[in-house]
Amino acid sequence: MLFNNLRLNIFIYYLLTVSTFLLVLYTILNSSNSYNIYLLAIIMLCFVILAGVFISKLAVDPLAEHIINLQNLSKETLHELNLPISTILSNTDMLKKNNTDEKSLKRIARIQKASQMLQERYNELDYMIKTQSLEELRENIQLNILVQERINFLAPIYPHIQFNTHLEITNIFNDKIGLIKVIDNLIDNAVKYSDNSNNIDVILIDDKLSIEDYGIGIDDVELINIFDNYYQTNNNIQGFGIGLNMVKRFCDINKISLHFKSKLGQGTLVTLTFTY
Repeated sequence: MLFNNLRLNIFIYYLLTVSTFLLVLYTILNSSNSYNIYLLAIIMLCFVILAGVFISKLAVDPLAEHIINLQNLSKETLHELNLPISTILSNTDMLKKNNTDEKSLKRIARIQKASQMLQERYNELDYMIKTQSLEELRENIQLNILVQERINFLAPIYPHIQFNTHLEITNIFNDKIGLIKVIDNLIDNAVKYSDNSNNIDVILIDDKLSIEDYGIGIDDVELINIFDNYYQTNNNIQGFGIGLNMVKRFCDINKISLHFKSKLGQGTLVTLTFTY
């Protein structure tokens, strides 16, 4: 409804502007007095400028107001979500300390993991709001520690996967939350496409982060399309096909070289090269 009214108002203003412009132009062309021509030309120029200002204001202001309202709603919702998530996490910690029953401890651990995943989604929403506000999000990151933290977080979700790591000390200056999303997506994809193997290698050396699986792989034709939105190489695998598109956009914005190497039936190697 908002955009339908906006289109109608812009169309009416545009119609009136063009009609007035043509009328003034016709008057100028039919005037024999050079003074009148000069005066009408100035009037026409002022009118065109004012019309442009009004039309641009009419087009942008409702949209800007709509976006600001959405941002405010998101911030308020995030603020309200933070308290229950923190409460669940702190209380599960207390329950864990005072409980010795093995089954209860397993249930508490599952609640903790689910709460941590909610916390991750909270951080991502907060990150998206900040990026929309064009806030500077870069910071000094010890990449080897960050990668290990992500593996520690994801390992319980994929207990059948053996993560083989070699992580050299690497310091970078980058967008931490965005990089977490990239690492999680790449590891998640490696797991999804590792039907015939339980091993994933994660190597960080010489400012290069490599994630390699030994699964089904991707053929050369499909490899060309993997960054397309909603594209999936295997329709039987759950997902929406938007992860690699997000990964590619993040790497392009943050000047990270992204390289895929894959062979059908042998697996896929993804390499992120960080430049300064």
